[in-house]
Amino acid sequence: MRLDDFDFELPRRLIAAHPCEPRDAARLLVIPASGGLRDRRMSDLPALLRPGDLLVFNDTKVIPARLVGRRTAAIVEVTLYSDLGGGAWRAFAKGARRLRIGDRLVFAEGFAADVAEKHPEGDVTLRFDLEGRAFHEALARYGAMPLPPYIKRPRGGDPRDRADYQTIFARAEGAVAAPTAGLHFTPALLTALADRGIGWKTLTLHVGPGTFLPVKSADPRDHKMHAAWGILSAETAERIAATRRTGGGSLRSGRRACACWRPQQARTARSTLLPAKHGCISPPATGSERSTCC
Repeated sequence: MRLDDFDFELPRRLIAAHPCEPRDAARLLVIPASGGLRDRRMSDLPALLRPGDLLVFNDTKVIPARLVGRRTAAIVEVTLYSDLGGGAWRAFAKGARRLRIGDRLVFAEGFAADVAEKHPEGDVTLRFDLEGRAFHEALARYGAMPLPPYIKRPRGGDPRDRADYQTIFARAEGAVAAPTAGLHFTPALLTALADRGIGWKTLTLHVGPGTFLPVKSADPRDHKMHAAWGILSAETAERIAATRRTGGGSLRSGRRACACWRPQQARTARSTLLPAKHGCISPPATGSERSTCC
């Protein structure tokens, strides 16, 4: 397997700048076990699943982690990704090589940070004047959603992204990118799933900095994956186990939910609480397991 095996042309005109409305009108590619491909819509999902199946969603919530500030006359854009406590954050910075320890970055009046450390990986540690509630209030006011680089926005972002780049399950703040599979679900779709006897639960996996970093290894298996913080509650784990015992399918919405789930399954067949960090590429589901990355 080589990295260039996955190369394909994607014209910019085919990259959506904003989600469709309603979200469940998004296209869904179905790959039947019998072979072939079928084009459907997300709103068709209830008809594709069986009564008794269980969907598991990621309830992480994206923080407005992108900040634009000034270092004297130079404009600097940073993306915060790890809260170290005490007002310190690890961050990616455009033009990080030009930053020096001790440089002061001013993002707004009363909201600034000093460059405390530069790391071999190319990122930096910033130490803000604010911490705790005061910091988060300033971040909510001045930060922008950290969209993927292929979605273009003016500097400072688009206010619509605050809603567009969150799933309806978003609850636990901490992610620096959205669990995108969940973006296509709507309250109406959840109602339709419930009417067909299909349940759902949540787990939490905070999407971390690895989502921004390109794969540079010729063999993707040599790529070092960044760890992500995840938790599978005892309640969700028991519901998954109960679904499997009664012959239902347990389906994860998205690859990140898959990544949080598999290490727990590898440890024990019993339901357990999983607070852990994992840096792994989740292999395909096998046997009676079924997964969906809508």
